[in-house]
Amino acid sequence: MNKLVAQALAKKENGEKGFTLIELLVVVIIIGILAAIAIPVFLNMREGAWKSSVETDLTNAALAIESATTQNNGSLDGLTFTGSGAPGNISITDASSAVLGTITVSDGNTLTVTPVANAYNIEGTNENLTGTTDFEFYDSSTGGLLGWGTALPTAP
Repeated sequence: MNKLVAQALAKKENGEKGFTLIELLVVVIIIGILAAIAIPVFLNMREGAWKSSVETDLTNAALAIESATTQNNGSLDGLTFTGSGAPGNISITDASSAVLGTITVSDGNTLTVTPVANAYNIEGTNENLTGTTDFEFYDSSTGGLLGWGTALPTAP
């Protein structure tokens, strides 16, 4: 045993440098702990970004529809929504087929516009959101986003 200690001390005296196995193991353990903390946080940030993308598309769609209804004497009557909402453009046309507005849908998002009397609902989701409550809703009668859920909330 004394011989091993003497050899280790001799290496230090000769100026040999390096890390011990224990030091390397401690560093690997610390990196593992940091990764265990950082990866879930990163995944939640990605989900938040996808949801923000859907919310932005819903708000922009509502602005485009409001602009089109303004050009149509404040009414949804006679307006049609054509095109793919997954992703792509949805054209808003009047009875004479004049394009009054365009809704641009971001990559990965899907929007569905549903006219209801003289109001409308928009449902949005993102292909990367796979949970059962991963749909956001916009209701023009309340004038805003209704929150994430599985179906359009109903009035109490």
